[in-house]
Amino acid sequence: MATDTDGAVGRLGGLPALPATAKWPVWEGHGPLSFVASIDCTRLPTAALDIDLPEAGTLLFFYFDGQLDDGEALVLAGDRESWAGARVLYVAAKEEVAEREAPAGLTPYPEVPLTARVEMTATEPWHPSVRAAFDPGAPLGNRYDHPVCSQEFLDALWEFNGKVGHQIGGHPHSVQNPVEIEIAEAVLDVGVSWDDPRLSGEAGRWVLLAQFDTEDSADMMWGDTGALYWLIRPEDLAELRFDRAMFTWQCS
Repeated sequence: MATDTDGAVGRLGGLPALPATAKWPVWEGHGPLSFVASIDCTRLPTAALDIDLPEAGTLLFFYFDGQLDDGEALVLAGDRESWAGARVLYVAAKEEVAEREAPAGLTPYPEVPLTARVEMTATEPWHPSVRAAFDPGAPLGNRYDHPVCSQEFLDALWEFNGKVGHQIGGHPHSVQNPVEIEIAEAVLDVGVSWDDPRLSGEAGRWVLLAQFDTEDSADMMWGDTGALYWLIRPEDLAELRFDRAMFTWQCS
């Protein structure tokens, strides 16, 4: 996705348009979440996506960004108590909405429109799906003895897909280890080792819903020029259960 003013499919920042009955998302004991982005599903080229988004309606993304506590409380995939610090709301097209002012203490991010372009994405060679194809017994998340793990291939992959960017669907561009593995570890919550087949199996059940990069024009800085990621299981997406989406963030 790109920032532009023509043909916008969504925007970073600004204020969300919410139904009158909808409550602003709050992390109990910490406070309201900041509004990050909205995506208009009607305007997306959904036929070109690898995930089954609804054909209409709006997705609203919220995150507890530390404005209220100077960054003391962190939203971490591995900390179940913090999961309420990131939220996705789906607003159906038929619902009447109005722009909602931000709660006291929160400064909205500057509004930056987003346009969409269709691009190919690539995942890391140590992603479970790639590993399963080329070396099923290789350690999860590490290099193994195959040309796709060679430095030459990795350099070419980085040149092809070297920027995280804002994205809907496709393979996540993880800043560190594959975000699918990070989510799988959090969901299993049993201290599984990386050679446990349960971890690889669970990681394969999650697809990228959205990622939002650090964006200077929106005054958004996620850690040290990092990115925010929301992942979801396809069956939950089909049922519009965006409340079951999982969140993580990574930075360099």
